[in-house]
Order: sequence, then structure tokens, then C-alpha cells
Amino acid sequence: MHQNQSKTATSHTQLHNRNAANREFDPADLERVRKGFIAKREKGLITDERGRFVGDSDNYEFLRDGRECPETVNPQLWRHATLNAHHGLFKVADGIWQVRGYDISNITFIRGSNGWVVIDPLTSEHTARAALALMDEHVEKLPTTVVIFTHSHADHFGGVLGVTTKEDVDAGRCQIVAPVGFLHETVGENVIAGPVMGRRATYQFGPMLPPGPTGHIDCGLGTGVPMGPPGLLAPTIDIMFTGEELVLDGVRVIFQLTPETEAPAEMNFFFPDHGWLCMAENCSQTMHNLVPIRGALVRNALSWSKYINESIELFADRADVLFTSHNWPTWGKHDVRDFLVLQRDLYKWMHDQTMRHANHGMTAVEIADMLNLPEEFQAHEHTRGFYGDLVHNVKAVYQRYLSWYDGNPANLNKLPPVEAGKRYVELAGGMEALLASARKSFEEGDYRWVAEVVNHAVFADPSNSDARNLQADVLEQLGYQSESSTFRNAYLMGAQELRQGPPPPTASHVRARSMIRAMTIEQVFDTLSVRLISENIGGLKVAVNWTFTDMTGTPDHKWVIGLSNRTLYSVRGRHDDGAAATVVISRALLLEVIAQVTTFMDELSAGRVTIEGDASALLNIFGNLDTFATGFAIVEP
Repeated sequence: MHQNQSKTATSHTQLHNRNAANREFDPADLERVRKGFIAKREKGLITDERGRFVGDSDNYEFLRDGRECPETVNPQLWRHATLNAHHGLFKVADGIWQVRGYDISNITFIRGSNGWVVIDPLTSEHTARAALALMDEHVEKLPTTVVIFTHSHADHFGGVLGVTTKEDVDAGRCQIVAPVGFLHETVGENVIAGPVMGRRATYQFGPMLPPGPTGHIDCGLGTGVPMGPPGLLAPTIDIMFTGEELVLDGVRVIFQLTPETEAPAEMNFFFPDHGWLCMAENCSQTMHNLVPIRGALVRNALSWSKYINESIELFADRADVLFTSHNWPTWGKHDVRDFLVLQRDLYKWMHDQTMRHANHGMTAVEIADMLNLPEEFQAHEHTRGFYGDLVHNVKAVYQRYLSWYDGNPANLNKLPPVEAGKRYVELAGGMEALLASARKSFEEGDYRWVAEVVNHAVFADPSNSDARNLQADVLEQLGYQSESSTFRNAYLMGAQELRQGPPPPTASHVRARSMIRAMTIEQVFDTLSVRLISENIGGLKVAVNWTFTDMTGTPDHKWVIGLSNRTLYSVRGRHDDGAAATVVISRALLLEVIAQVTTFMDELSAGRVTIEGDASALLNIFGNLDTFATGFAIVEP
């Protein structure tokens, strides 16, 4: 039924990519990427303690063998991917090193008085441990005395257990520093929408695409995302205000809080004794996302721009080196200032021009189709859309101010895709007529139109192999043309799943148990409420008291949760006299249950949980929770 083989670039894609090649590259970018190189891992493969695959930089050797840009890759993206593909240990300046290329993010090591000050320990403990091994071998073997989390995304804290231990942190041998609100945002940002966001992330990052010129080549911020769950250790020091200064293992640091920029909790910081400026992920060697295609809260482009401007005012005159959580550094006061000014102006331009045209009554789709990135930004690697994309960022700005709705009442309550698809097929004169028209458009290179039309055909009849294969073909060509790595990955993932089918649905398993163990009681109950099967609990009204034995003396010691009008509510700090039951449990044990390490029944039998009153009241709640499966369809019903 399905064709599995990737296809070559059509003549229209070849022409598109030849035209996209018409700009001079800045040779300084390649110099910056290579600067300070010391050594790389002899073997690219990184596995976990059970031998399971985590990542393999050797899979991307095709980006380093000097070949010409293939016809199946946008030449601008190819160039960016070849820069990201440089991997290994690099000396940034005296006393500071980075390991790049074994994770989507960078890990930075600074020599403190007694050990390493580590900035952003990657996504996985296994990639972080591999990076630390390079430092041990080629620089110096030292303990980690400080870990700094720049912000609340998993690729910047998930590998913390690869550079330190909970025991060292608890004993005070290692401090963990993060912006205020980090723990709340880290656990909260992806919990409510975790299952759907994880599935959509496979389209953004393309981990199931085979590395190669017709498949996966890059993620924009780095080559690829490692496999495996992130870990988490709670901060021991919260940065509370801009201008706060700390001495961390003998290293002086001045912090700048930047909430609601690239992450809800994020910070930049400056090393005044050395002239080093860390811009976290607020600046990168690419245009960033104002909302990622995996989904997230829309980021504040106006605030983002203003915080970069504040960084310029606070630090630029003293900064000799600028480094970030992704890609490569920038050296020299003049280049640092120019870099920051362009980054500042990029986010301000996208914000202002989107809203200027919106105030003329244009819709998000119209503005995204009309706006073109000015030459001032096109001329630089770091302001082009290799990760974020102008088309998507315009829509993000519009959404933040005006929502998804474009103001046209015809779009207020549209038919769902399957019903609309059937009607479009009928309107076109049947499936064969629609596909014949679409094939003609495909031959003419009108790929955006073909994708729209044939999408209706696929949703009208997902078993029609001709429709699936034509839609796969057109998504593939759009992917080959894309300058944005995330757009390329999404198009090619869509094509692959149309040809091979989506991954089989499997029960959503708990990947990051250490993150769950950091959740607050409120976050646990909020997560449970999203799983409540409303249609099963009509007419049920019940309250259950909770006593958490390891939280005595805090407002979290007592809670009430209850069913009301088919919803689950929670109240902190008290018990309900009319509750049907009271559960006595430790917070730690509840989190083990949520993480699926154990079950309520097992803990009841073992006597570690007690229920006073009507135990069936608890069953009314926990017996009516939905389960989520991975692998749901995206490009078909």
C-alpha cells in the first residue's frame, strides 16, 4: 500500500535550491566554529548503562566530508548544518571550555577555585558524562562544584546527573544555581500537554528520520537531540533580580533575569573579571522560535528584544567573548555588540511589522505570506531562519495578541478535517478528479497548493494509496526546499508516516521520573484533572482529604481534592469536614505512584498508605482517569 523509498529532488526543487544559493557566506563563521578546537571523541556512539542508543555523531559524517550541497537540501540549511556538525572540546578563552556536537545544546566548563563551574549540562546524563570525560582527558580532572541552569528547558538541565550527584548537592559539595521560578516552570511547562507535545516534537526534531541528504541533517540549534529521559536536581540558589552578583567557587558572576523570553524562566549572566557574556538561549546563531512547532506558550517577542537591549546596556562594552547555550561563540567587543544589536532588532522587527500589518486588518496567514526578511538580516547566519522560521514566528506574534482566530466568522466553527475533506472531494468531482488536478499542479511545482488540496483527499479516505503517496511526494519536496530545519523535519516526517504509517500506538510511559519527583502537590493534582473522563462521572460529587506525612508544618500538609460538575478541584491547606475519606501518605510516595514506580494497591497492602472512611470515594476519582498513548496520527485521521 505504501511506498517507503525517499525520492530525488524535482526540477522545481532543484531550481528553488539553486536560487537559494545566491549569497556569499561569511568565512568568519567557519573560523569561529573551529576556533579553540582541542579534541573530539574517538567514537561518536554514546549509549546508556544498558547499552541502549543515546546518540552517534558518526551518523553525520556526510556533513563533514566536504561534498557539495545535495539537491535535496536547501543550501543555506546545508551550510548551517555543516557548521553545527563540528564536534568536540573547544577552548573558548583562558579558563573556559565548551563541548559541542554531542547533544543539541552546549555544555560549558569554567575553572573555579576548587572544581568546575558547569553551565547547562545538556539533555542526557550520558552525553554530559561523555563531555566531562573529554575534559578529564584533555584539560583536567576535577569535581563539579557549581552547576548553573540558564533556563527551564530539558536540554539545559537534563544531564545534570552526568556531572554531579544528588548526594554531592545535598551535602553542599555542589551548588545548583537557576533563575527564580525555574523549578515551577521546568515541571509545569510540559506536564499538562506532555503527551501531545512529545508526539509533535518528533516532527520538529525528526528523530525517526534516517540521517542523510534525503533525511535528517540538522535541528537548527544543533545536529540532533539525544535519546533518553532527562534528569533533574532542584536548585539550591535562586537568582532573584537583575544585577544580583554571586561568587561561585571563586568566580564572580553578575546575573540578568529575562522571564518570558525564550523560556518562561531564563537568565543571562556576565563574568566581570574575564569579559565573558553568556546569553543563554536568548541569542543563538539562528533565528529562534517565538513558538516552537511542537507547541508551547507563545513567547514575548517585544520583551525578548528589550532584554537583549538591556544586555547591551549592561554588558556589551565590557564583553570580549559572547557564548550561548547552542551553536558557537562570538569573539571581540565589536563583533559581540554587532551580534547583539542584530539579534535585538530581529525580534523587534518581527513583532512590530506583524502588528503593523495586523492593525491594517491583515490576517496571520496573509502577513506571513507577505513579509520577507530584510537584507539586513538575510546577510547574517545568526538572523536567518534555520530553527525558527519567519512564517511561523509571524503567526506566533499574531496569536499572542489576537489568538488563532483571524476575525472572519466563516472560520469560527469550521468543519473538522475528515468532514471537510469528504466535501472537498465531492466538490472536486470525486477522488480521481481531485488527484488528477493535484498531479497537474505538482508537475507545475505548485507544491503549497498541492499539499492543501491533497490533505483533504487523505482525510476523506486515508486508505487511498494514490492520495497518500502524492501527499508524501509533495511534503518531501517542501522539506527539501526548507531553510528551516524544523520545517524540513516536519515535512519529511509527514512524508515518511504517509508512506510507512504512523508509529504503533503504545501506552504513554513515564520517561522522566526525576522530573515527576520534583512536582508540587498542586501540579500533581492539576495533571490528574486533565486525565479525568468527564463522561463517566456525571452526577458524582465527592471530596477526599489528603494528609502528607512528610510535609508537616507547611501549607502542603493538608489538601482536599474532589469531584464537582465532572471536574476535579483541589484545595490547599485544609481538610473538608464532609469528606468521604482521608488518605494518609507521604508526598514522596504519591510521586512514586504518579511515576508508576508503584501502585496505590501495593502501598495499601504494604501499609505505607492508609485510607480512613469510604475507600470507594478514592476509586471514583482514580478509577476514572484516562490514559494517553503515543503514536497518534498527525497527517491522517
